[in-house]
Amino acid sequence: MGLQDSWWMFFDTFWALVIGFAISGAIQAFTSREKALASLGNHKPKTIVKASFLGAISSSCSYAASAISKSLVEKGADFTTAIVFMFASTNLVFELGLVMWTLLGWQFALAEFIGGFIMIALLTLILPKLKIPRRIRLLAMAEDSKPEIKSTWHDAAGFTIGDLTMVRTELVVGFLVAGLADTLIPISWWHHLFLSGHGVFSTLENVILGPFIAFISFVCSVGNVPLGAALWNSGISFGGTISFIFADLVALPLVLIYKKFYGTKLSLKLVAVFWFTMSLSGLLTEKIFALLGALPKHHALVAHASHIGNNFTSWMNLLALLLSIAIIGLYLTRNKGEDSPYAKDPICGMQVEKATAAATYEHEGVMYYFCAPGCMESFKKSVTV
Repeated sequence: MGLQDSWWMFFDTFWALVIGFAISGAIQAFTSREKALASLGNHKPKTIVKASFLGAISSSCSYAASAISKSLVEKGADFTTAIVFMFASTNLVFELGLVMWTLLGWQFALAEFIGGFIMIALLTLILPKLKIPRRIRLLAMAEDSKPEIKSTWHDAAGFTIGDLTMVRTELVVGFLVAGLADTLIPISWWHHLFLSGHGVFSTLENVILGPFIAFISFVCSVGNVPLGAALWNSGISFGGTISFIFADLVALPLVLIYKKFYGTKLSLKLVAVFWFTMSLSGLLTEKIFALLGALPKHHALVAHASHIGNNFTSWMNLLALLLSIAIIGLYLTRNKGEDSPYAKDPICGMQVEKATAAATYEHEGVMYYFCAPGCMESFKKSVTV
């Protein structure tokens, strides 16, 4: 029963995932970010808006976002602005909104953007007050003069397939855990965990507990939306569900990455700030929707299609399947030669630009490119065993 629920949840969102990642891949291919990223050296309002936009048109993968954020800091970007970029690239992207709309309804999709901008505003106020160690910046991006890449639809397909490959584990785990949690864990257990009927105390407990569930579930990126749907169906409040979905950046694997990037002390500060920001954003978002009379009816999940036939979901999935075939065709016929400006990360499968790869490693005369130092370390271990 749990696996069946997971399947139909995936069936409901297949078209949204394909279209969302296709749009994201096209934007990444045809929008040049290098010159814009070079001007992120402060956290003035205009710069924060620019970082938010650039994050929103990037890959939704939390791991890639954390690596790019670290790279931005090393290359001269303001620390606060780099973190804002990371938050925007995981909370303001197309595929996340589409999946939330499909599984939870339009209120949750709208809350993604409202809450996301609240988080960015809070981070802009809080992060500059932290004592951030001054680090050596390896390269001033503004002085970089790499030739502009003329991308093709083959390259866009590469970004789409790379992003889907990158988050494949999170998506599978997210749907499986959501389906099993929705059917195997008794509703009474969730009711004991999440307070309800106690007014503001229930809301506060829910928004604080939401990120904790994200921390221990290990599910991040788009994969945490199905689990968020299961939590909503099981009793957590609107604000608590929003804070959980926002909390993909405090999943335990990412916390360990922060420790490696920034050290234990700063990482603990960042996790505390992230947690506070996610919880407060969920709380404020719920209050805004309550004032507008737009709160969704509790537990009123968007109905699953539950069958393949003459319905909206089935027809959209058919279109998405045809689009997938076209994307795969473009991907398989892309330029894979040494003259291509892009390369495939051999560990996670993500497409990276050779000139701006987060890490490189030469092995047996072949240069490999990686989206993050963690992928490079995993590759080095695999070839030296």
